Amino acid sequence: MTYREDFTLPPEILARIASQGFEALPELIRVVVNAAMQTEREQYLQAAPYQHTDERQGHANGYKPKTVHTRVGNITFSIPQVREGGFYPGALEKGLRSERALTLALAEMYVQGVSTRKVKAITEQLCGVEVSSAQVSQAAALLDTELEKWRNRPLGEYAYLFLDAYYEQVREDGQVRHLAVLVAVGINLHGKREILGVSVSLSEHEVHWRAFLEKLKARGLGGVQLITSDDHAGLRAARLAVFGGIPWQRCQFHLQQNAQAYVPHKDMQAEVAEDIRTIFNAPDRTTADAYLAKTVEKYRKIASRLAEWMTANIPEGLMAFSFPAAHRRLIRTTNGVERLHREVRRRARVVSIFPNQASCLRLVSAVLNEISDEWLTGRTYISCEGSK
Repeated sequence: MTYREDFTLPPEILARIASQGFEALPELIRVVVNAAMQTEREQYLQAAPYQHTDERQGHANGYKPKTVHTRVGNITFSIPQVREGGFYPGALEKGLRSERALTLALAEMYVQGVSTRKVKAITEQLCGVEVSSAQVSQAAALLDTELEKWRNRPLGEYAYLFLDAYYEQVREDGQVRHLAVLVAVGINLHGKREILGVSVSLSEHEVHWRAFLEKLKARGLGGVQLITSDDHAGLRAARLAVFGGIPWQRCQFHLQQNAQAYVPHKDMQAEVAEDIRTIFNAPDRTTADAYLAKTVEKYRKIASRLAEWMTANIPEGLMAFSFPAAHRRLIRTTNGVERLHREVRRRARVVSIFPNQASCLRLVSAVLNEISDEWLTGRTYISCEGSK
């Protein structure tokens, strides 16, 4: 990204900041966002104003005003228009879905009488005013409709599918429960990652995973060459029932963790982990199998339970060797989904306990929707061209 070396604010804005301090923030935000949106339009059109070039993708068509309620007051922005249509600046809208969802989650706490003084203060700061139950319900309905369309959008072909879950605290029936957030991530045929589905369920029991996977299939999910997940009993049973014919890669990171339960002495843990890592990092499946056989023999007498466990479980983590070498590091674990979970928690950390299941699904969906959009418009995750 390049930056203008001669960037300065208009003199009238500088004068206002000097005299008004923070009260000039709304005007400063307006100027900066307007400039960002104008630059975004130029990038979209691949041409500067009045520039004649063969790469031009359309024509500018003035501006339309739009007033947005922000934390520093109402600001009227000038939205750049494109004559041919199809353009809307992300500089203004980026982040609004997740912020709206966060606002609603906090507001519901306050309205339902389960908030603390701190949550009340945050709610009023985010919303600008105190909110009523009717206002929350109306806003939630509008956002839920938008997010439900995203969760139910048609799917297509995806080369790789990753499945994982994490837990959020939700108040339900007068108790605080840990509900499972089921997540599916796919890599499409262009090598881009995409979040395919999310669901908030009572647990990771087979019935919940099965309903989740069947919905993905009903939405058109196909072409999957490999599924990567851990070996949770409910997920395994559901996967075999819905996608039983698709090869499965057991997460190598979880296998490493599982192996430690069979190590008889603590001082052996590092050595066992290194031996398993050597198997996983082998150049090919034949070599990995040879390393595994050697490792099992090594521990047969000094850690027999570990040796038996390795024989039965480690091969489930070697399916990645059947795929292009350039892909293996990215498809052999669910670490990417684990990082996704941490990012969702980070963005939603203000809400320690969700007031209900709908609020949890709303905020998680909004954050995942934005991240998925960022992935699709960002860099290619896996190169699908010329892989061997």
